[in-house]
Amino acid sequence: MRLVSIIAAIGVVASGCSAPSSRSSAKVATSDSAFRALQNRGAQVMGVDQYTSAHVFEPLPDGGRIVLQRELDDSAGTSTIRAHMADIAGRFGHGDFSLPGLVHARAVPGTDVMAARRSLIRYVADTLPRGGEVRIITTDSLAIAAVHEFLAFQRSDHRAAMREHPGHQ
Repeated sequence: MRLVSIIAAIGVVASGCSAPSSRSSAKVATSDSAFRALQNRGAQVMGVDQYTSAHVFEPLPDGGRIVLQRELDDSAGTSTIRAHMADIAGRFGHGDFSLPGLVHARAVPGTDVMAARRSLIRYVADTLPRGGEVRIITTDSLAIAAVHEFLAFQRSDHRAAMREHPGHQ
């Protein structure tokens, strides 16, 4: 029986099947100490449990968006997220990317160009069900490339989805 389980597990890994659900991914991720440390720093900076919240870092033709939502209804957590997103939009608009640096414990790719070109980028916070978003908008090609670099790094480091849940625009 144990051999069958091992063979099945090897088959799943080798087949490259789709990723497990976010809850399963979170359980796997907790065994990764670097990711666990990132999640802990994120909870400190953002004010909500990162394992029960969902991030989306989506590149768009005119910049992109950062989404953070609680997985379940949580009015206190939702309010905390919305305040955090408003704070982020304000800080980013002034060229301050220190909070992502704290979460990731390093300089975040793209932020140097985003800070230098801050007058060409708009950051707009908005509410979403169970959370909020920051829309990043620019027509400057260098800024767009930097925003996309920033979002790709965030998506990878947070092990996050690129698109929002189906049906949400």
